[in-house]
Amino acid sequence: MQKQLYSDTDLVLQCMKGNQQAFKMLYERYAGRMLAICLRYVGDSDTAHDLMQDGFLKAYTSMHRFRPQGEGSLAAWLGTIMRNEALMYLRQNDVLKGSISMDNAPEAAEVPDEDEVDRIPSEVLMQLLSELPVGYRTVLNLYVMEGKSHKEIAELLGIKERSSASQLVRAKAVLAEKVNEWLKNNK
Repeated sequence: MQKQLYSDTDLVLQCMKGNQQAFKMLYERYAGRMLAICLRYVGDSDTAHDLMQDGFLKAYTSMHRFRPQGEGSLAAWLGTIMRNEALMYLRQNDVLKGSISMDNAPEAAEVPDEDEVDRIPSEVLMQLLSELPVGYRTVLNLYVMEGKSHKEIAELLGIKERSSASQLVRAKAVLAEKVNEWLKNNK
C-alpha cells in the first residue's frame, strides 16, 4: 500500500482525528527544521532534541488551535511552539540571567567580507553561533531569525529594550570575531 501524501491542512485535520500515521508524517516533514530552531537557541544537541520532542507533543495536543493562513503557516506555527519551548527552558534554568554579563564583550569588530563568509560551511556557522553566550545568541536569534523588534525581545526575555539592543551589538561583534578567526585559520 502506497503512503498517501497529505497537505499541511490535511495532516492537521488527520492529527485532530487522532491519526497517529498523520502525526508521524507531520513529524518527519518538520523535525529537521524544528530541531534547527531549538538548537539555535540552546546550542546543545541533547537539550534541543528534548525540547523538540516536547514541542511536538504540545503541537499535537494543541492542533485544534492551529489556524491555516496559507502556505508555510503550519511551519511557522510549529516554529513558534519550538521557540517558546526553548525560551521557557532558558528562563526556567536561569540561563539567560547568568549570561547577560557584558564584561569583556567587544563593542564592535571588523565585519568580515560577505563573499568570504559565504564559503564557510553552514555546520561551521551553526557551531560558531552555538558558541555565543546564551543571552547574545538568544537576542541574535530573535532579532535576526525571528524578525522581532527590541521591544518584543525585551517582553519575551524580561529585559529592557536597551539591553536587547546592546546584546545584539555585542553578539554581532563576538560572532564577527569568531568568523574572522575561522577565516584566518582556514585560508
